[in-house]
Amino acid sequence: MAYRPGAILILLICSVKDLKKYYILPATPEEIYTALTNPLTIELWTGETAIMSTEPGSEFSMWDGSIVGKNLEFEADKKIVQQWYFDGQETESIVTIKLHADKNGTSAELRHTNIPDSDYNDIAEGWNDSYFGALFEFFALE
Repeated sequence: MAYRPGAILILLICSVKDLKKYYILPATPEEIYTALTNPLTIELWTGETAIMSTEPGSEFSMWDGSIVGKNLEFEADKKIVQQWYFDGQETESIVTIKLHADKNGTSAELRHTNIPDSDYNDIAEGWNDSYFGALFEFFALE
């Protein structure tokens, strides 16, 4: 696009942020991995419809379509990598969850990159409350 004198040039800059957090969950890495990758188990701890597969390149949907994206990489009981879709975002938003055995169960390391500024607070709160908070409660009740 060429700039013409007298024309108005509008430049939109979409600012993004990264999030990195750690969670301790009262279950084994194998149990947590299953809870994050099996659609029936996801529905148990979220209470919502889920579509999930451990096939790289497959699409997923959680919380009845509130979270959608593409599965990129899996390492059984250790690692999940996904691309989360945000409307109109050109830069891929990547979620990486690594699971490590811990004396209290599992240490889950979360890294979520390229979160749009406008969604950052809701996403951070969602990870704490709806995602890992719900997982914690699910396993703590067993």
